[in-house]
Amino acid sequence: MTSFDSSPTLNAWRALLALAVVFVMLTSTGWTAVANQRGPGEPLKLALSAWERGRIGVRHLPSPDASPKRLAAFFASLTRGQQERLAAKYPLVVGNLNGAPVSLRYRANRLALMQARTVEERRMRDTRLSADGRQQAGRRMNRYESMLGGGRQILAFDPSGKGRAAEVLGDLDRAERVSVVVPGVDTNVLTFERTSRWYSAPAGMAESLYAAERTADADTSTAVIAWADYTAPAGLGVDAAIGKLAEDGAVRLTALTAALPGTSRVSLFCHSYGSVVCGVAAHALPGRVTDVAVAGSPGMRVGNAAQLRTDAYVWAMRDRDDWIQDVPYMAVGGLGHGADPVARGFGARVISARGAIGHAGYFQPGTESLDNFAEIGVGSYPAVSCADSVDTCRNGIPDTD
Repeated sequence: MTSFDSSPTLNAWRALLALAVVFVMLTSTGWTAVANQRGPGEPLKLALSAWERGRIGVRHLPSPDASPKRLAAFFASLTRGQQERLAAKYPLVVGNLNGAPVSLRYRANRLALMQARTVEERRMRDTRLSADGRQQAGRRMNRYESMLGGGRQILAFDPSGKGRAAEVLGDLDRAERVSVVVPGVDTNVLTFERTSRWYSAPAGMAESLYAAERTADADTSTAVIAWADYTAPAGLGVDAAIGKLAEDGAVRLTALTAALPGTSRVSLFCHSYGSVVCGVAAHALPGRVTDVAVAGSPGMRVGNAAQLRTDAYVWAMRDRDDWIQDVPYMAVGGLGHGADPVARGFGARVISARGAIGHAGYFQPGTESLDNFAEIGVGSYPAVSCADSVDTCRNGIPDTD
Protein backbone atom coordinates (compact mmCIF):
# COMPACT_ATOMS: atom_id res chain seq x y z
CA MET A 1 0.00 0.00 0.00
CA THR A 2 1.39 3.39 -1.01
CA SER A 3 1.81 5.88 1.81
CA PHE A 4 0.29 9.32 1.31
CA ASP A 5 3.27 10.77 3.23
CA SER A 6 5.59 9.97 0.32
CA SER A 7 3.32 11.42 -2.36
CA PRO A 8 5.13 14.15 -4.36
CA THR A 9 1.81 15.93 -4.88
CA LEU A 10 1.09 15.98 -1.16
CA ASN A 11 4.62 17.15 -0.41
CA ALA A 12 4.21 19.99 -2.90
CA TRP A 13 0.96 21.06 -1.25
CA ARG A 14 2.63 20.93 2.15
CA ALA A 15 5.41 23.13 0.81
CA LEU A 16 2.92 25.65 -0.52
CA LEU A 17 1.08 25.62 2.79
CA ALA A 18 4.32 26.19 4.69
CA LEU A 19 5.19 29.14 2.49
CA ALA A 20 1.70 30.58 2.84
CA VAL A 21 1.84 30.30 6.63
CA VAL A 22 5.25 31.98 6.76
CA PHE A 23 4.27 34.91 4.59
CA VAL A 24 0.96 35.42 6.40
CA MET A 25 2.98 35.52 9.62
CA LEU A 26 5.42 38.00 8.14
CA THR A 27 2.76 40.37 6.88
CA SER A 28 0.62 40.15 10.00
CA THR A 29 3.47 40.71 12.46
CA GLY A 30 4.73 43.89 10.94
CA TRP A 31 7.83 42.47 9.25
CA THR A 32 6.66 43.77 5.91
CA ALA A 33 7.43 47.42 5.15
CA VAL A 34 4.40 49.61 5.70
CA ALA A 35 5.54 52.82 4.08
CA ASN A 36 6.16 53.17 0.38
CA GLN A 37 7.84 56.54 0.38
CA ARG A 38 8.87 57.79 -3.03
CA GLY A 39 11.73 60.06 -3.89
CA PRO A 40 11.57 63.18 -6.07
CA GLY A 41 10.74 61.80 -9.53
CA GLU A 42 13.21 60.07 -11.82
CA PRO A 43 16.20 62.42 -12.20
CA LEU A 44 18.49 59.76 -13.68
CA LYS A 45 16.10 59.12 -16.57
CA LEU A 46 16.03 62.84 -17.33
CA ALA A 47 19.83 62.99 -17.19
CA LEU A 48 20.17 60.00 -19.51
CA SER A 49 17.80 61.61 -21.99
CA ALA A 50 19.94 64.76 -22.04
CA TRP A 51 23.13 62.69 -22.43
CA GLU A 52 21.73 60.84 -25.44
CA ARG A 53 21.20 64.17 -27.20
CA GLY A 54 24.56 65.57 -26.16
CA ARG A 55 27.91 65.95 -27.92
CA ILE A 56 31.52 66.61 -27.08
CA GLY A 57 32.76 68.85 -29.85
CA VAL A 58 31.39 67.28 -33.05
CA ARG A 59 31.24 63.78 -31.56
CA HIS A 60 28.09 62.13 -30.32
CA LEU A 61 28.27 60.74 -26.80
CA PRO A 62 28.30 56.93 -26.56
CA SER A 63 25.26 55.01 -25.46
CA PRO A 64 25.10 54.62 -21.66
CA ASP A 65 24.40 50.93 -22.37
CA ALA A 66 27.66 50.49 -24.28
CA SER A 67 30.13 47.92 -22.95
CA PRO A 68 32.52 49.05 -20.21
CA LYS A 69 35.39 48.45 -22.63
CA ARG A 70 33.90 50.83 -25.21
CA LEU A 71 33.09 53.45 -22.59
CA ALA A 72 36.61 53.20 -21.16
CA ALA A 73 38.03 53.74 -24.67
CA PHE A 74 35.78 56.77 -25.16
CA PHE A 75 36.92 58.46 -21.95
CA ALA A 76 40.55 57.59 -22.68
CA SER A 77 40.22 59.47 -25.97
CA LEU A 78 39.24 62.70 -24.18
CA THR A 79 41.44 65.30 -22.60
CA ARG A 80 41.16 65.72 -18.85
CA GLY A 81 39.36 69.00 -19.41
CA GLN A 82 36.78 67.33 -21.65
CA GLN A 83 36.22 64.60 -19.07
CA GLU A 84 35.68 67.20 -16.37
CA ARG A 85 33.21 69.13 -18.51
CA LEU A 86 31.15 65.99 -19.14
CA ALA A 87 31.14 65.19 -15.42
CA ALA A 88 30.01 68.73 -14.61
CA LYS A 89 27.26 68.75 -17.24
CA TYR A 90 26.01 65.17 -16.75
CA PRO A 91 27.05 64.17 -13.21
CA LEU A 92 24.31 61.58 -12.71
CA VAL A 93 25.24 59.85 -15.96
CA VAL A 94 29.04 59.94 -15.67
CA GLY A 95 28.87 58.92 -12.01
CA ASN A 96 27.05 55.70 -12.92
CA LEU A 97 28.89 54.66 -16.09
CA ASN A 98 30.75 51.38 -15.76
CA GLY A 99 33.91 52.05 -17.77
CA ALA A 100 34.33 55.70 -16.84
CA PRO A 101 37.50 56.40 -14.80
CA VAL A 102 36.87 55.71 -11.13
CA SER A 103 38.22 59.08 -9.96
CA LEU A 104 35.96 60.87 -12.47
CA ARG A 105 32.95 58.93 -11.17
CA TYR A 106 33.79 60.01 -7.63
CA ARG A 107 33.86 63.67 -8.70
CA ALA A 108 30.68 63.34 -10.76
CA ASN A 109 28.79 61.72 -7.90
CA ARG A 110 29.92 64.44 -5.53
CA LEU A 111 28.32 66.99 -7.88
CA ALA A 112 25.19 64.84 -8.18
CA LEU A 113 24.94 64.58 -4.40
CA MET A 114 25.25 68.34 -4.02
CA GLN A 115 22.45 68.84 -6.56
CA ALA A 116 20.26 66.24 -4.86
CA ARG A 117 20.88 67.86 -1.47
CA THR A 118 19.69 71.20 -2.84
CA VAL A 119 16.50 69.55 -4.18
CA GLU A 120 15.74 68.04 -0.77
CA GLU A 121 16.42 71.33 1.03
CA ARG A 122 13.74 72.91 -1.15
CA ARG A 123 11.34 70.02 -0.53
CA MET A 124 11.79 70.45 3.22
CA ARG A 125 10.24 73.92 2.91
CA ASP A 126 7.61 73.03 0.30
CA THR A 127 4.21 73.56 1.93
CA ARG A 128 2.54 71.56 -0.84
CA LEU A 129 4.07 68.44 0.69
CA SER A 130 2.61 66.75 3.73
CA ALA A 131 4.44 66.93 7.05
CA ASP A 132 5.63 63.35 6.44
CA GLY A 133 6.85 64.32 2.98
CA ARG A 134 8.86 67.23 4.35
CA GLN A 135 10.28 65.03 7.08
CA GLN A 136 11.29 62.45 4.48
CA ALA A 137 13.01 65.19 2.49
CA GLY A 138 14.92 66.18 5.61
CA ARG A 139 16.11 62.61 6.12
CA ARG A 140 17.34 62.37 2.54
CA MET A 141 19.04 65.76 2.77
CA ASN A 142 20.89 64.61 5.90
CA ARG A 143 21.93 61.38 4.19
CA TYR A 144 23.34 63.27 1.21
CA GLU A 145 25.14 65.63 3.55
CA SER A 146 26.76 62.67 5.26
CA MET A 147 27.77 61.08 1.95
CA LEU A 148 29.43 64.35 0.93
CA GLY A 149 31.63 64.44 4.03
CA GLY A 150 35.08 63.15 4.81
CA GLY A 151 36.39 62.62 1.29
CA ARG A 152 34.11 59.64 0.73
CA GLN A 153 34.43 57.81 -2.59
CA ILE A 154 30.92 57.36 -4.01
CA LEU A 155 31.09 55.01 -6.99
CA ALA A 156 27.39 55.12 -7.87
CA PHE A 157 24.49 57.34 -6.89
CA ASP A 158 20.90 57.62 -8.06
CA PRO A 159 18.37 59.67 -6.04
CA SER A 160 15.43 58.38 -8.11
CA GLY A 161 12.69 56.59 -6.20
CA LYS A 162 14.08 55.23 -2.94
CA GLY A 163 17.62 55.77 -4.17
CA ARG A 164 20.69 53.62 -4.82
CA ALA A 165 24.36 54.07 -3.97
CA ALA A 166 27.76 52.39 -3.88
CA GLU A 167 30.86 53.47 -1.98
CA VAL A 168 34.51 52.45 -2.20
CA LEU A 169 36.93 52.11 0.70
CA GLY A 170 40.56 51.92 -0.38
CA ASP A 171 42.26 52.44 -3.74
CA LEU A 172 40.12 50.64 -6.29
CA ASP A 173 42.50 51.34 -9.17
CA ARG A 174 45.50 49.73 -7.46
CA ALA A 175 43.92 47.06 -5.27
CA GLU A 176 45.14 43.48 -5.58
CA ARG A 177 41.94 42.17 -3.96
CA VAL A 178 38.49 43.76 -4.13
CA SER A 179 35.59 42.76 -1.88
CA VAL A 180 31.99 43.62 -2.77
CA VAL A 181 29.37 43.68 0.00
CA VAL A 182 25.92 42.86 -1.40
CA PRO A 183 23.19 43.68 1.19
CA GLY A 184 19.61 42.44 1.42
CA VAL A 185 16.06 43.71 1.98
CA ASP A 186 15.22 47.31 2.80
CA THR A 187 18.42 48.59 1.19
CA ASN A 188 18.04 52.08 -0.24
CA VAL A 189 19.70 55.47 0.03
CA LEU A 190 18.24 56.14 3.50
CA THR A 191 19.40 52.81 4.90
CA PHE A 192 22.81 52.94 3.20
CA GLU A 193 24.17 53.91 6.60
CA ARG A 194 22.68 53.98 10.09
CA THR A 195 23.47 55.95 13.22
CA SER A 196 22.53 53.02 15.44
CA ARG A 197 23.41 49.44 14.44
CA TRP A 198 26.11 50.87 12.15
CA TYR A 199 27.49 47.47 11.13
CA SER A 200 24.10 46.26 9.89
CA ALA A 201 24.00 48.86 7.07
CA PRO A 202 26.00 48.60 3.80
CA ALA A 203 28.41 51.46 4.61
CA GLY A 204 29.12 50.01 8.05
CA MET A 205 29.50 46.46 6.72
CA ALA A 206 32.08 47.64 4.19
CA GLU A 207 33.95 49.75 6.75
CA SER A 208 34.14 46.82 9.14
CA LEU A 209 35.29 44.40 6.44
CA TYR A 210 37.92 46.83 5.13
CA ALA A 211 39.44 47.26 8.59
CA ALA A 212 39.39 43.49 9.21
CA GLU A 213 41.10 42.78 5.88
CA ARG A 214 43.88 45.24 6.65
CA THR A 215 44.38 43.50 10.00
CA ALA A 216 44.35 40.07 8.33
CA ASP A 217 47.00 41.03 5.75
CA ALA A 218 48.51 44.50 5.88
CA ASP A 219 50.76 43.73 2.90
CA THR A 220 47.92 43.07 0.44
CA SER A 221 46.37 46.12 -1.19
CA THR A 222 42.61 45.83 -0.74
CA ALA A 223 39.47 47.79 -1.56
CA VAL A 224 35.92 47.15 -0.38
CA ILE A 225 32.75 48.27 -2.15
CA ALA A 226 29.50 48.82 -0.24
CA TRP A 227 27.24 47.93 -3.14
CA ALA A 228 23.66 49.11 -2.60
CA ASP A 229 23.24 49.81 -6.31
CA TYR A 230 20.23 47.60 -6.98
CA THR A 231 16.55 47.81 -6.11
CA ALA A 232 16.07 45.59 -3.05
CA PRO A 233 12.76 44.31 -1.70
CA ALA A 234 11.00 46.55 0.82
CA GLY A 235 10.43 44.35 3.85
CA LEU A 236 9.78 40.62 3.78
CA GLY A 237 6.73 40.58 1.53
CA VAL A 238 6.17 38.95 -1.83
CA ASP A 239 9.10 40.76 -3.51
CA ALA A 240 11.45 39.12 -1.01
CA ALA A 241 9.98 35.69 -1.72
CA ILE A 242 10.40 35.76 -5.51
CA GLY A 243 13.37 36.31 -7.78
CA LYS A 244 12.44 39.27 -10.00
CA LEU A 245 14.41 41.94 -8.12
CA ALA A 246 17.29 39.50 -7.69
CA GLU A 247 17.40 38.96 -11.45
CA ASP A 248 17.54 42.70 -12.08
CA GLY A 249 20.16 43.12 -9.38
CA ALA A 250 22.24 40.28 -10.80
CA VAL A 251 22.53 42.09 -14.13
CA ARG A 252 23.85 45.17 -12.33
CA LEU A 253 26.22 43.15 -10.14
CA THR A 254 27.66 41.35 -13.16
CA ALA A 255 28.18 44.67 -14.92
CA LEU A 256 29.99 46.08 -11.88
CA THR A 257 32.38 43.14 -11.53
CA ALA A 258 33.12 43.11 -15.27
CA ALA A 259 33.99 46.82 -15.27
CA LEU A 260 36.27 47.00 -12.22
CA PRO A 261 39.66 48.51 -13.09
CA GLY A 262 42.93 46.62 -13.08
CA THR A 263 43.43 42.88 -12.64
CA SER A 264 42.35 42.49 -9.02
CA ARG A 265 40.73 39.31 -7.77
CA VAL A 266 37.21 39.86 -6.52
CA SER A 267 35.24 38.32 -3.64
CA LEU A 268 31.50 38.79 -3.11
CA PHE A 269 30.04 38.90 0.41
CA CYS A 270 26.30 38.50 0.11
CA HIS A 271 23.95 38.98 3.06
CA SER A 272 20.34 37.80 3.26
CA TYR A 273 18.46 38.63 0.01
CA GLY A 274 21.82 39.77 -1.35
CA SER A 275 22.74 36.08 -1.49
CA VAL A 276 19.81 35.54 -3.85
CA VAL A 277 21.26 38.25 -6.11
CA CYS A 278 24.69 36.59 -5.97
CA GLY A 279 23.20 33.19 -6.69
CA VAL A 280 21.40 34.42 -9.80
CA ALA A 281 24.51 36.28 -10.97
CA ALA A 282 26.98 33.47 -10.27
CA HIS A 283 27.01 31.83 -13.71
CA ALA A 284 27.65 35.14 -15.50
CA LEU A 285 30.34 36.56 -13.21
CA PRO A 286 33.76 37.16 -14.79
CA GLY A 287 36.59 34.74 -13.99
CA ARG A 288 38.27 37.30 -11.73
CA VAL A 289 35.54 36.60 -9.11
CA THR A 290 37.23 33.97 -6.95
CA ASP A 291 34.78 33.76 -4.04
CA VAL A 292 31.05 33.98 -3.41
CA ALA A 293 30.37 34.00 0.34
CA VAL A 294 26.83 34.13 1.73
CA ALA A 295 25.58 34.84 5.24
CA GLY A 296 22.04 34.49 6.57
CA SER A 297 20.89 33.26 3.17
CA PRO A 298 17.27 32.38 2.32
CA GLY A 299 18.66 30.40 -0.64
CA MET A 300 20.49 31.08 -3.88
CA ARG A 301 17.74 29.94 -6.28
CA VAL A 302 19.41 26.59 -6.91
CA GLY A 303 19.27 23.11 -5.43
CA ASN A 304 23.00 22.82 -4.86
CA ALA A 305 26.26 24.69 -5.36
CA ALA A 306 27.08 22.93 -8.62
CA GLN A 307 23.97 24.46 -10.20
CA LEU A 308 25.44 27.93 -9.65
CA ARG A 309 27.78 27.13 -12.56
CA THR A 310 30.71 29.10 -11.23
CA ASP A 311 34.39 28.31 -10.74
CA ALA A 312 34.48 30.61 -7.70
CA TYR A 313 34.70 29.07 -4.24
CA VAL A 314 31.23 29.08 -2.65
CA TRP A 315 31.20 29.76 1.10
CA ALA A 316 28.20 29.85 3.46
CA MET A 317 27.58 30.70 7.10
CA ARG A 318 24.61 31.15 9.41
CA ASP A 319 24.44 32.17 13.04
CA ARG A 320 22.51 29.80 15.27
CA ASP A 321 20.24 32.68 16.38
CA ASP A 322 19.43 33.85 12.84
CA TRP A 323 15.66 33.79 12.22
CA ILE A 324 16.28 33.11 8.52
CA GLN A 325 16.64 29.41 9.35
CA ASP A 326 12.87 29.29 9.94
CA VAL A 327 12.07 30.33 6.36
CA PRO A 328 11.18 27.25 4.23
CA TYR A 329 14.13 26.35 2.00
CA MET A 330 12.26 25.39 -1.13
CA ALA A 331 11.11 26.74 -4.47
CA VAL A 332 7.48 26.15 -5.41
CA GLY A 333 5.54 28.03 -8.06
CA GLY A 334 8.08 30.86 -8.13
CA LEU A 335 8.01 31.31 -4.34
CA GLY A 336 11.10 30.58 -2.29
CA HIS A 337 14.78 30.56 -3.19
CA GLY A 338 15.75 26.90 -3.16
CA ALA A 339 17.99 24.81 -0.94
CA ASP A 340 19.71 25.91 2.27
CA PRO A 341 23.31 26.90 1.46
CA VAL A 342 24.59 25.68 4.85
CA ALA A 343 22.92 22.26 4.50
CA ARG A 344 25.32 19.35 4.11
CA GLY A 345 23.97 18.34 0.71
CA PHE A 346 24.20 21.82 -0.83
CA GLY A 347 27.95 21.60 -1.36
CA ALA A 348 29.10 25.00 -0.12
CA ARG A 349 32.12 25.43 2.13
CA VAL A 350 30.40 26.01 5.47
CA ILE A 351 32.33 28.38 7.72
CA SER A 352 32.00 29.56 11.30
CA ALA A 353 29.78 32.49 12.25
CA ARG A 354 30.67 32.27 15.94
CA GLY A 355 30.02 35.54 17.74
CA ALA A 356 27.52 36.91 15.24
CA ILE A 357 24.24 37.56 17.02
CA GLY A 358 21.10 37.31 14.93
CA HIS A 359 20.47 38.09 11.29
CA ALA A 360 22.29 41.43 11.16
CA GLY A 361 25.41 40.59 13.18
CA TYR A 362 27.75 39.02 10.64
CA PHE A 363 29.93 42.12 10.09
CA GLN A 364 30.24 43.02 13.76
CA PRO A 365 33.89 43.48 14.80
CA GLY A 366 35.23 40.72 17.04
CA THR A 367 33.17 37.95 15.44
CA GLU A 368 34.48 34.87 13.64
CA SER A 369 32.05 35.63 10.85
CA LEU A 370 33.82 38.93 10.09
CA ASP A 371 37.28 37.40 10.56
CA ASN A 372 36.38 34.63 8.10
CA PHE A 373 35.12 37.13 5.55
CA ALA A 374 38.37 39.09 5.90
CA GLU A 375 40.55 36.00 5.41
CA ILE A 376 38.58 35.09 2.29
CA GLY A 377 38.78 38.66 1.05
CA VAL A 378 42.60 38.70 1.17
CA GLY A 379 42.87 35.14 -0.15
CA SER A 380 44.22 33.68 3.10
CA TYR A 381 42.19 30.48 2.89
CA PRO A 382 44.23 28.39 5.39
CA ALA A 383 43.21 30.86 8.12
CA VAL A 384 39.46 30.41 7.54
CA SER A 385 37.59 28.76 10.45
CA CYS A 386 35.20 26.03 9.36
CA ALA A 387 31.84 25.45 11.02
CA ASP A 388 32.68 21.82 11.76
CA SER A 389 35.51 20.39 13.82
CA VAL A 390 37.25 18.60 10.94
CA ASP A 391 37.92 21.64 8.77
CA THR A 392 36.26 20.23 5.66
CA CYS A 393 35.51 23.73 4.37
CA ARG A 394 39.11 24.07 3.15
CA ASN A 395 39.34 20.74 1.32
CA GLY A 396 40.77 21.06 -2.17
CA ILE A 397 41.99 24.63 -1.78
CA PRO A 398 45.76 25.12 -2.27
CA ASP A 399 47.62 26.81 0.59
CA THR A 400 48.37 29.70 -1.75
CA ASP A 401 45.65 30.61 -4.25
